Amino acid sequence: MHIGELLMAAVVFFSIITFVKILSSHFLKRKIIKTGHFDRAEILDQNTEIEVKKQVQYDQYPALKWGLVAFFGGLGFIVLELLGAYNPEFKSYRSAMPFGIFFVFTSIGFLLYYVIMSKKAKE
Repeated sequence: MHIGELLMAAVVFFSIITFVKILSSHFLKRKIIKTGHFDRAEILDQNTEIEVKKQVQYDQYPALKWGLVAFFGGLGFIVLELLGAYNPEFKSYRSAMPFGIFFVFTSIGFLLYYVIMSKKAKE
């Protein structure tokens, strides 16, 4: 697996996520405006901060989030190397499985961060 292939998969993945996020935000704003709530359409802007007492702020500890994601992403690479060491044909395996393993481990990092922040918000 070349770093170029991994970088290309990451760019495509994040591009699709960003596109879906922008598109869904647009449609939601449009629906809010159609119902006549012009003052609430700015809720979806990322630059606006809304102060709600019980609102969970999941990005309160960005170092924890990215530390967990990097840790589990690295753990995914270690698993890929171990699979390649014990099965030499795994390195010449032409499929999306190595990418899938890496992204599963990375998403475990995000999910663990979510669980930690959810428990912290309940306190």
